[in-house]
Amino acid sequence: MTRQLELLAPARNYDIGIAAIDCGADAVYIAGPAFGARQAASNSIEDIGRLCEYAHRFGARVFATLNTILYENELAEAARLLHACRDAGTDAVIVQDLAIVEMARRESIGIPLHASTQCAIRTPEQARFYESLGFSRLVLERELSLDQIRQIREAVSCELECFVHGALCVCYSGQCYLSEYLAGRSANRGACIQACRSRYDLYDTDGHMIAKDKTLLSLKDLNLRDRMEDLAEAGVTSFKIEGRLKNISYVKNTVRDYSSALDRITGNGGGRYCRASFGKVSGGFTPDTAKTFNRGYTDLYIDGRRGKWASLDSAKSMGERIGTVTFLSRQKDMLRISPEKTGRPLILNNGDGFTFVSGSEVIGFRGDICNGTEIRCKRIPELYVGAILYRNFDNAFERELEKAMPVREIGVGITVTISGHISELSGYSLDIAAVSEDGREILLRTDAGATTAENPERMLQMMYAQLGKSTGIYRFSVSDIRFAADTGEGRADIPFMPASFLNGIRRELAERLDKYPCNRRPMLVRALSTRLSEAGDRKVAHSGKETTYKDNVANQTAAAIYEDMGTRIAGMAYEIEHQPDAELMRTRYCVRYELGICPRQGSVRTAEPLRIVNNGRSLTLGFDCRHCEMTVTAASGK
Repeated sequence: MTRQLELLAPARNYDIGIAAIDCGADAVYIAGPAFGARQAASNSIEDIGRLCEYAHRFGARVFATLNTILYENELAEAARLLHACRDAGTDAVIVQDLAIVEMARRESIGIPLHASTQCAIRTPEQARFYESLGFSRLVLERELSLDQIRQIREAVSCELECFVHGALCVCYSGQCYLSEYLAGRSANRGACIQACRSRYDLYDTDGHMIAKDKTLLSLKDLNLRDRMEDLAEAGVTSFKIEGRLKNISYVKNTVRDYSSALDRITGNGGGRYCRASFGKVSGGFTPDTAKTFNRGYTDLYIDGRRGKWASLDSAKSMGERIGTVTFLSRQKDMLRISPEKTGRPLILNNGDGFTFVSGSEVIGFRGDICNGTEIRCKRIPELYVGAILYRNFDNAFERELEKAMPVREIGVGITVTISGHISELSGYSLDIAAVSEDGREILLRTDAGATTAENPERMLQMMYAQLGKSTGIYRFSVSDIRFAADTGEGRADIPFMPASFLNGIRRELAERLDKYPCNRRPMLVRALSTRLSEAGDRKVAHSGKETTYKDNVANQTAAAIYEDMGTRIAGMAYEIEHQPDAELMRTRYCVRYELGICPRQGSVRTAEPLRIVNNGRSLTLGFDCRHCEMTVTAASGK
């Protein structure tokens, strides 16, 4: 059985959503006016409806993010938004708060619910719990290995979605309370201050400094483009790109790159896989994710092994490493570099942006005049010979992204049958059958006049050429031109038809195709279940358990679902009840391993607990070596 593979792209707004579809996304995810886990990326329902209309022309999907936790006084508004998203044409809703499940069940919303990455699904038991509630898709935790994904795949039958590119939260998703603790701005409410990107000093318990002014909790960005086939074989259906706060050039570049990679997988899969939407993307810019915002790339834990995951020098985008400064003018306003040996020429452009590290600071500057390997710029006091230079803004590449957009077109095959022959009483007619790649069929009969082409071979060539062009979103190709009758002289007559006549046929076919909706591939839709009578094994699994702040229960509707399963409400969401001893973070990332001071590496033991300090605020690091995880908690007395 052929399995659909979906490339899922972020959309900060309508325009970026359109660009993602045009560059090859099978689906986009976008926030509505509220509750979208990114307060700076809200959109009107009208814009979501317009995006749905455009995406559905290609059989592509639009998912609405309604994935914050909800307070009691927000439930009515959330219910109205749920209805509005459904009525606007969204294909699924991405959810964290279980109250949404009950709303959707009670009010028969009828579209699939996807369990957000904020649900922190990383075990088969958690996956079975969310599947039992009726979620059609689970968005998995980022820090999983292929083996762990396979175990979840074996445990559930719903779809699995996995992040493959973009920024990484150091903490398990949905269970980071550091921003709420420090500033009263909840990550689970879309207001994260990104404290993990801040600079910290690291001390042992005796006050000895181990590291100074480093972004100790900032991870590199994820890049699994070359591992998508492994993920597909492990059972992943949807490949998700992070970035609902990113700009349009990031989305264009990344989507085009990953869509091309997914095309190779589906094209070489021997019929095992197909794309979840329709339309071939061609032409336009050549993607290069090294030129788009990134903190350096990592494949994280996909192979079940630790690596160097942190971007310790900066949480900013350093860009692509291009060379080393070998000469610097006395005024420090002109430099020359020795380029990196990459196997391809280095071309610098006026207006390029550059970065380098000076001490603990990342310094950026703009190249005013670039000639070969020489860069003239405003005076940069911190610059020095030997500095490693990076380019984080390629002016020529950005112009190409803006001007050289690819084209996405749905393939349409055409067969033409020519009927009639020349006489004083009759002329020619054409019967055209057109079938789009999504299965729409159009039959068109048209009078072709009574004039016989003097050069039938040239006329046939013109028919193939003019009918086999693009119109609108359709790429036509003529597979066969047939003759219903011949002259009895061993060949069939063919009418003479000007190019304008043939172009008119193609335009009419496109207009008729537009009158029928694209035959979209089906999505999994599962029945929702939150009541005890429908709980089955779920009640047995949860009987006698207690909720903690990590269950993110922020309203009575969500609490009732847990109670209905026999789970006692022992703790509400951290945002409601600040527990003084709470884990503000738990993460697979480990500062000790990153700095080479992990006891398992045979290093000298440090005096613990370790502390990280920023602006006088101190946090304690704990190490759960049994599970190979690190925790961050509030420092005692701080």
